Amino acid sequence: MTNSHTFPFWTWLAPVIGVLALIGFSLPLSTWVQTLLALIGLMGSVLAAVYHAEVVAHRVGEPFGTLVLAIAVTIIEVALVIALMLSADTTTASTLPRDTVFATVMIILNGIIGVCLLIGGSRFGEQHFGSDGVRAALITLTAIIVLTLVLPNFTTSEYGPAYSDKQLGFVALVSVILYGTFVFVQTVRHRDYFLPRGGHFADESVHAAPPTNRIALISLVLLLVCLVAVVLLGKALSPAIESTIKAWGAPHALVGVIIAMLVLLPEGVASLQAARANRLQTSLNLALGSALATIGLTIPTVAIISLINGWTLTLGIDAKSTVLLVVSLFIVSISLGVGRTTIMQGVVHLVIFATYLFMTIVP
Repeated sequence: MTNSHTFPFWTWLAPVIGVLALIGFSLPLSTWVQTLLALIGLMGSVLAAVYHAEVVAHRVGEPFGTLVLAIAVTIIEVALVIALMLSADTTTASTLPRDTVFATVMIILNGIIGVCLLIGGSRFGEQHFGSDGVRAALITLTAIIVLTLVLPNFTTSEYGPAYSDKQLGFVALVSVILYGTFVFVQTVRHRDYFLPRGGHFADESVHAAPPTNRIALISLVLLLVCLVAVVLLGKALSPAIESTIKAWGAPHALVGVIIAMLVLLPEGVASLQAARANRLQTSLNLALGSALATIGLTIPTVAIISLINGWTLTLGIDAKSTVLLVVSLFIVSISLGVGRTTIMQGVVHLVIFATYLFMTIVP
């Protein structure tokens, strides 16, 4: 964290490289050179996004800081999903939001949280956090997930795992209400639930003087540039990703997994850094807040656009995915229910995540 009037050189350079990599796709370069430049620009933009998000978060304080990256990434993810829906065929477009949102939830609940608990537990033995805020997030997340990804399989107004137009509009409204209420609780009514508990810090930056408004504003602008670069580079790489998946003979749902991984890279790195600094509360605020923002904002936005354009939106996940989702929600509610974690919980979450990835590739 910095409170100076300058930034490390690489935090300015990374967004520039990302923009240059995007320009490279319009130049007569070989495919492997374009792909390499895009990967370099993508990784650099991710690391720079994490840095600038931490600067902004330090300025506004917790828990407002963790909302910055979550909401910004979600807005960009919505734009990416809609752009891919417009360029995809009808069948792929109808299932892409479902695949991407489900992948995002599984990556966060098992992958990101699992790595944070494992790394944090390895360094500090036992980590502590406020369970009240985590329970509020998990209750809201469970309700939204079941309403958007599970319930469509059991309705009868529309054939298949999809809502009718009226049902889709109602569920979109309910999702926004649930997420809006959670944000109100997190930032106003019960803000203390989401603040780190005293006595469990190992990171001196928590107590450092916050950056100036000017520095925070510059970081916010650079954060948005980095996030846009991440998504546009991810979209530019999507044809290569899809062709590789077809060459492997893997299911198309893997595209949603890869898109979700690309979009969640900044949040994943930020969560991991907080866990390594013994700030597990911040890690969980980021992870669970991102999951809530993703499903609570992406699905309603895509639903509205689908209703306006007359698209069919397939939301219901299959039986195998439902089992994995139920297991994930059950395990995360137990492992985060007592306010302290060890490496044991981290290993369990990572095993479930590995199972999810394996069953996606080998259904």
